Amino acid sequence: MRISTLIFFDASFHLKIINYIKLYLPLKNDSIHTIEITKCYKNSCLYLTTLFLLFQFLFPFRYLMYPGELFWTEEGYRFSWRVMLMEKMGYTTFKVVNPNNKISFVVDNSEFLTPFQEKQMSFQPDFILEYAHYLGEHFISQGHSKDIEIYVESYVALNGRRSQKFIDSSVNLLKEKDSFEPKTWILPFEDEIKGF
Repeated sequence: MRISTLIFFDASFHLKIINYIKLYLPLKNDSIHTIEITKCYKNSCLYLTTLFLLFQFLFPFRYLMYPGELFWTEEGYRFSWRVMLMEKMGYTTFKVVNPNNKISFVVDNSEFLTPFQEKQMSFQPDFILEYAHYLGEHFISQGHSKDIEIYVESYVALNGRRSQKFIDSSVNLLKEKDSFEPKTWILPFEDEIKGF
């Protein structure tokens, strides 16, 4: 969209761009000032454009490769064509455990996050994982044992349903890595969403 706004610029601006492009492309001018692009360049443009369009078409469908309800797990949700179809609210607390002496404490999220950040983090699994790793790094740097574990107690409500447990509270999130693999530490959705 930003590039398309260039059409509203003065004609002299467009001529400057064309003259700049002429300096770096293998172009041939004839008496009518038409531009002929070499066959190699044409093929490269065609392949790149085809790959780009194919990616733009297929990438939004990557959610089909993940098990479970898309709106619950949010795996493949971003950049898909199914956005703005859900409303989630959650409440998430983090418990830091030292396995060596069994001392544990619950983290006050307001010491690390703004209210908006806490609201968004509480129902998005990738944010929960990222925040758990942030807390791990923070507490290790504060002198806690390098073996600390972080567990989550999380409840989420989806599209007006009653809240249910969202994250497996027996999983140490510091051992989990963010990747494109399915997140096995997200508990299954105990309901059905009708529609596409």
